[in-house]
Amino acid sequence: MNMHRLIFLFCFATASLAAQTDSLNLPTISEDLLEGYSQGQDEDGSFDYNDLFDRLSHLRRRPLDLNLATANDLSDFPFLTDLQRNALPEYRRSFGKLVSIYELQAVPGYDVATIKLLLPFVTVNEPGLMNKNAPTLSSARHQVLMRWSRQLEDKAGFETPEDSTANRYLGSPDQLFFRYRFTNGDRVSAGITAEKDAGEEFFRGSNRKGFDFYSAHLYLRNPIKKVKSLAVGDYAIAMGQGLMVYQGFAPRKSALTTTVSRSGRPLRPFTSVSEFDFFRGAAAVVDLGKKWELLAFASSRQRDANLETEDDLDDPDATFATSLQISGLHRTANELADRGAIRQNSAGGTLKYRGRRLMLGANVLYEHLDKELQRNPALYNRYFFNGKTLLNLSLDYGYSLRNVYFFGETARSKNGALATVNGLVAALDRKLDLAIVQRSFERDYHSLNAKPFAETAGGFNERGLYVGLQAQPNKRWKLNAYFDQWRHDWLRFQVDAPSQGSEWLGRVTYTQRRKMEVYAQLRSEKKELNYNGIETVVDRLAVRHNLQARLHLSLQLGQAVEWRSRLDLGSSEQVDDKTKGMAMFQELIFSPLGSPFSVSTRFAIFSTGGYDVRFYSFERDVLNDFSIPAYFDRGTRFYTNIGYRVSRQIRLEVRYASFVYPNVEEIGTGLEATSGNRRSELKLQLRGEF
Repeated sequence: MNMHRLIFLFCFATASLAAQTDSLNLPTISEDLLEGYSQGQDEDGSFDYNDLFDRLSHLRRRPLDLNLATANDLSDFPFLTDLQRNALPEYRRSFGKLVSIYELQAVPGYDVATIKLLLPFVTVNEPGLMNKNAPTLSSARHQVLMRWSRQLEDKAGFETPEDSTANRYLGSPDQLFFRYRFTNGDRVSAGITAEKDAGEEFFRGSNRKGFDFYSAHLYLRNPIKKVKSLAVGDYAIAMGQGLMVYQGFAPRKSALTTTVSRSGRPLRPFTSVSEFDFFRGAAAVVDLGKKWELLAFASSRQRDANLETEDDLDDPDATFATSLQISGLHRTANELADRGAIRQNSAGGTLKYRGRRLMLGANVLYEHLDKELQRNPALYNRYFFNGKTLLNLSLDYGYSLRNVYFFGETARSKNGALATVNGLVAALDRKLDLAIVQRSFERDYHSLNAKPFAETAGGFNERGLYVGLQAQPNKRWKLNAYFDQWRHDWLRFQVDAPSQGSEWLGRVTYTQRRKMEVYAQLRSEKKELNYNGIETVVDRLAVRHNLQARLHLSLQLGQAVEWRSRLDLGSSEQVDDKTKGMAMFQELIFSPLGSPFSVSTRFAIFSTGGYDVRFYSFERDVLNDFSIPAYFDRGTRFYTNIGYRVSRQIRLEVRYASFVYPNVEEIGTGLEATSGNRRSELKLQLRGEF
């Protein structure tokens, strides 16, 4: 290796050593992705975030070797763009293996801020040495995670007399979580996950075998020649850009304005507690040689569904489903009646070609329900899928041309309807990146698992164009911005006519390495929704304009202490109805190096005109769990999270959090209602790794 390369590596390594302990950036990345998803999830219902950074947690213990990493491997890092993921393999092909992780600065698209984010998760094995991630007896790990949580105030569902079983929670208020996982390097993963939600029975009644939900998996990488990966039990599939299936967390619009494509691993073990977003059976990725590979999978699992009896004189016991449930809650007699009411059989695969610059994939997905799906005859449901069988076909692609990466997918459902998404990410300059995404989903396109980059979920009834920019004129300043415009050609829930909308965001960030990060952000959203201010036979549409401004400061007071402060201001206006609001928090994070203790605590105040003006705020939680509550109405929020490392293998965490609404006598409605003005939660977690 020549002398100037050695000098460069030495200088960069010396200047960057302290950056490895910088804690400001990675949490901010987490917040951007999660808060951005929460902001747009109104129509999606609940979503389990637990698997989002599970892979990163593993990589902290077993770093990824950059000299072996593929573009697929780098998709585990949500803060990397497609250009960055493809640039590293291309750099190795041109210049050979990296001799240090600090050589990343020579890779096109990798700036100092990105490298600082990668440092805790990657390594470079010296040429000729054994791969640090190769499975050995010493690399085997057993991980046990046990969590208990409970709302401290009684809910109405637990107070209802026991003779009224149809309208009460049958189990205790305790929420329980258990997970055991065995890993050996990056080659073997096996484990079991179990969960009981608050209100569900435990070792009695409907759950005589203990938990309400169980999941198990066995996942092997390169178990035999030609087999790249093999999964048995529960697993997650990612195809193309998500027009057919993309299981797990799929980022939406956020301040990471050029993170727009779907690029996850095609096959992953399922380790989360989402009770609907996975397959159960077997799957494998096979190397066909000469740049070809095949993913094949088959699955059969029960799904929650609302059933009704069909009015059929020939078969009086015939039933059909009016909807598929995704909450995973089985607390009442009515919810238990929906539990596992329908069987979903799935099979499919991907034939993929991977060249130096070009990737092509042909995808197929077949699904069969053992009972007819007949949705309620509401007008907005007219083009939704009804029936028993679904067949989806698609073609997806990715192509790198110098400093531009093109990607896309076009899919067809059984009824002939089409959905397509196409985009590019371009490095216009070393300091300026551009992302463009165009999507067009016909109103009658059908898929049960679609999760493309879009305004709404499901991949149907939407046409739109997104443009995102990221500029970094120097090491301290960064600008992120996007503009998105869309149209829905048919009705939607609570939108009784074709509608349209637009959204834009701008953020300016200033960073002083190891000292401070501050950003100012403005977000505007305009969309047509039903307006009830004037009584008419059919609700007419009117534009609702939501505007939010944010000022956020993260200040490193020392190696062990970080202070955060945030101010949110917002308004929501539709015709003559206008509401305003604000939220503010102060947060202290104490995590001394070498100490078994860590503490984070926050106090927030908020005052808004209602739910239309709400502020989502990421909160630190116990390891592998997340909290992103919405601040709205008038009240205060407090939480404290304390961690203690009992030994090298065992860590204990305690979290207390509460909302206080001073002007109310009851919080929530129905079975979730609690009397008084306080709602608080206590959580305990024990984590062991051996």
